[in-house]
Amino acid sequence: MVQEKKLVEEVSGWLRVYDDGSVDRTWTGPPEVKFMAEPVSPHEQFIDGIATRDVTIDQNSGLRARIYLPEEENPKFPIILHFPGGGFCISQADWFMYYQFYARLAKSIPAIVVSVYLRLAPENKLPAACDDGYAALLWLKSLSKGESNEPWLNTHGDFNRVFLIGDSSGGNIVYEVATRSGFIDLNPLRLAGAIPIHPGFVRAQRSKSELEQPQSPFLTLDMVDKFLALALPNGCTKDHPITCPMGSFAPPIETLNLPPLLYCVAEKDLIKDTEMEYYELLKKANKDVELFFSTEMGHSFYLNKIAIDTDPVTAAQTSELIEGIKVFINKH
Repeated sequence: MVQEKKLVEEVSGWLRVYDDGSVDRTWTGPPEVKFMAEPVSPHEQFIDGIATRDVTIDQNSGLRARIYLPEEENPKFPIILHFPGGGFCISQADWFMYYQFYARLAKSIPAIVVSVYLRLAPENKLPAACDDGYAALLWLKSLSKGESNEPWLNTHGDFNRVFLIGDSSGGNIVYEVATRSGFIDLNPLRLAGAIPIHPGFVRAQRSKSELEQPQSPFLTLDMVDKFLALALPNGCTKDHPITCPMGSFAPPIETLNLPPLLYCVAEKDLIKDTEMEYYELLKKANKDVELFFSTEMGHSFYLNKIAIDTDPVTAAQTSELIEGIKVFINKH
């Protein structure tokens, strides 16, 4: 007799975990938003000014990335290394929500975007995704030294202007990779800046904004609690340094060698209070940090194509975010 597997955890329509360890990431929420979590095939021919390709970074681990190349005559483009969000448990570099934003960003700056296919929890608990992000940066270093070759990057990329960017939990990975890179010699690559967008910085204890701000399909309290419980090492709480860099378990900020930061926060983000707590600590430690604040917006609003297309305020705030990132990159 075949024993039916039992559901042990479900997270806001995004993910189900079963007692045999299997994970189902089929979207079961409102069908009208499903397209945002569907993969976009790579296209090496230019479409709307952008070409994309998938490459393998590490043959042994199978780590891959998607590259966005703008159709411009620039001699060399800055390189933006991107880490997708999803609470370390869902989402891939080829999802439409990332494609629609990062293709636009690559074209607007213009820059080459390298988006990493990160390992997901609970199958791969933290720090797996951070290790993948760091491995991708070291791969860029190997390209800059001529130790390996990727034609689009080696022909068109400026390794003296490499930036990190990440959405939500991808912002945590930005910070973790930036922190690690401060302890090594990246030459001839230069890490010129880091852009955590709405990073998943939280505490085990609920913040005021978590209790008071509206929830959205992109972030619910259920997602904050359950995704992080699935992603963090066994026995750890949200006070772990990857999710709580302002906590007592994290290294003192003063000891960190960080690149310039563009720190992005949304006014109606559930986790705004803990994000702002860390921004204030960065300022207090005299780190080179700029705050980019999106008024009236919620968590990861710029990835919500439906809102961008139907709400003029979301559309305008998304354009402003892209312009803010462009200004920051051009400055560094």
